[in-house]
Amino acid sequence: MSTEFNRLLSIMNDLREKCPWDKKQTLESLSHLTIEEVYELYDSILENNLDNLKEEIADIMLHLVFYAKIINEKDGTSIEDILKKGNDKLVSRHPHVYETAKDISIEQVKENWENLKLKEGRKSILGGVPKSLPALVKAYRIQDKAAHVGFQWDDVKGVLDKLDEEISELKTSIQHGQQIDIEEEMGDVLFSMINLARYIKVDPELALQRTNQKFIQRFQYIEDHADKPLSDMTLEDMDGLWNEAKGKKSE
Repeated sequence: MSTEFNRLLSIMNDLREKCPWDKKQTLESLSHLTIEEVYELYDSILENNLDNLKEEIADIMLHLVFYAKIINEKDGTSIEDILKKGNDKLVSRHPHVYETAKDISIEQVKENWENLKLKEGRKSILGGVPKSLPALVKAYRIQDKAAHVGFQWDDVKGVLDKLDEEISELKTSIQHGQQIDIEEEMGDVLFSMINLARYIKVDPELALQRTNQKFIQRFQYIEDHADKPLSDMTLEDMDGLWNEAKGKKSE
């Protein structure tokens, strides 16, 4: 493995020296491309396509080496320095592995992880949640981190009661017709739904992705089997084909 990794470092040196596109890249210009690569990685995971997954891992590895190369050009920090810092952090945040060598639960591992980050100087439990995370993922991470210090309901009943309360408040806002209030209450409902998913151990992002894909497949069935333009069909016509699509799935 070290041979191929060193080869990658050598290739990166060549690209920065000889390729006009690679020479022009900056930390900022690469960032949106990296985000795209991560989503391609996620697609491969959702599709359970191991061949594509291997390729996407390699693409992301290239991006990481690219960032390290640019940093080295800026201040002389080597990739070894970067890896050492990361390795030291991993060891320090796993004392149950490298110090006491005792068995602890997954929840204890998460709680210790957050406490150790606070000891390292982080001012807030929520400080490590990236600002630019998609809202759904960000809500899950916020709730998960808060739960590690006990800020959560004792059981799922409390979550369900809270969800019912938020839905009731949303209905009231809709009746009053104030858009800013409707948006706020809708946000509260979504936040509570994500919290419910966390309690019942469902990844809300993955669950929603699967529902999106299911909708796409069924809607495309309607498009493929419609005998006239969709704009000329009634909802009842389309719903009949929708149910046909559901039936195909169960066959």
